[in-house]
Amino acid sequence: MSASHQTIDRRVIPPPATESTFTLADGHAIRRIDWPGVDEGGRGSLLFLPGRGDFYEKYLETLDHWHRAGWRVTAADWRGQAGSGRLGGDAVTGHIDDFATWSEDLACLWKAWKAKTPGPHILGAHSMGAHVVMRALVDGLVDPEAVVLSAPMIGMAGPPLPLAVLHGVARVMTRIGKPTRPAWKWSEKPGEMPARRRDLLTHDADRYADELWWREKRPELVMGPGSWGWVERAYASARRLGEAGAMEAVRVPVLIISTSADRLVDHAAAVRAARRLPGGELIEFGEEAHHEILREVDPVRERALAGIDEFLDRVAPRK
Repeated sequence: MSASHQTIDRRVIPPPATESTFTLADGHAIRRIDWPGVDEGGRGSLLFLPGRGDFYEKYLETLDHWHRAGWRVTAADWRGQAGSGRLGGDAVTGHIDDFATWSEDLACLWKAWKAKTPGPHILGAHSMGAHVVMRALVDGLVDPEAVVLSAPMIGMAGPPLPLAVLHGVARVMTRIGKPTRPAWKWSEKPGEMPARRRDLLTHDADRYADELWWREKRPELVMGPGSWGWVERAYASARRLGEAGAMEAVRVPVLIISTSADRLVDHAAAVRAARRLPGGELIEFGEEAHHEILREVDPVRERALAGIDEFLDRVAPRK
């Protein structure tokens, strides 16, 4: 049975994995989870970061796939998300002072992780996490041998207005009220999932139910809308990525996996990024895939994983 067809209990931390915390440069602790990798990580090491409001428990199945393939695997929360504290004014709103805070946190984790793990060293991420990874690459803060980005939030889905206009509106909204207040309404009960949220994320009802199970099992993982401060800083960071020559200066091989059916991030922006990056490659999905491609129905997920495996074997062979 191939690694991608191995099944695990997605509601149990796999026995090879260990959970711990990592202390960032300013003393803030974030959660992390590590797999040793079959053959003691002889294939190399892979660090994966989830998206906005995400937590690594949602990706146990994919992380275990890479572990079985021989990678030493680590995943971590972002500061202010999941089990790594909150930065806003309440327990469920996602807030950040600046996306540079996250890219600097990544640089801190990357440096410590890389020093203790075998190469080649791979960086992977989903959605907002992929945006932060791209920001860190553009700003020269990390030096992976290859990068894999799932449904990257290079641009956000929304009104078809120029980025500068959207950023200007968000900037006004941070000034007429507290930047930490929620930017959109999710449901009547804070932190409760909207009724049609699954339609944005995955066609797979069981994998979607896994997320809800973990949120109930570990209440600290519950997160709702982003803050207006988050929205404004997201647009500001998107403008940084859009600067002439920014992505063009990134020389690392980057695989982007995106779907034209995505209603949370801008698929066209992901396609443009793949073209702008000198080492950019693209795997495109259509109506068969919603936003969480790595948590989709098996045919979609297996195609994505096979594409990632082929890419890594080609651009970051075993040392």
